[in-house]
Amino acid sequence: MREYIPVLLFLLVAFGFAAGTIALSSLIVPLRRNAVKNSAYECGVVPVGNARQRVAIKFYLVAVLFILFDIEAVFLYPWAVTFRQLGLYGLVEMALFIVILFIGYVYLLKKRALEWE
Repeated sequence: MREYIPVLLFLLVAFGFAAGTIALSSLIVPLRRNAVKNSAYECGVVPVGNARQRVAIKFYLVAVLFILFDIEAVFLYPWAVTFRQLGLYGLVEMALFIVILFIGYVYLLKKRALEWE
């Protein structure tokens, strides 16, 4: 159990620091609320319209497609690092992976999922 003492001490210091800074900031800065501080901040542009309006499904579709292709591209990095160790088997597997990605990309183009209207 002696091995866990530094970990517990670290957790105690971390939680103490977090609680201390929150308590100190609430003591130092008085709580002043007004309409300007409660308004939404959009990069210096005055917000127009309601924030609760519906968003087109195209935004979500593009976001999901970006995440899918981005995560799949991340799989290329470990392969590139171990390319020489994997040999021909790794090359064939990655070629198959790229072909599947390309088929998905062609499918998205045919469905016109990437066109913005």
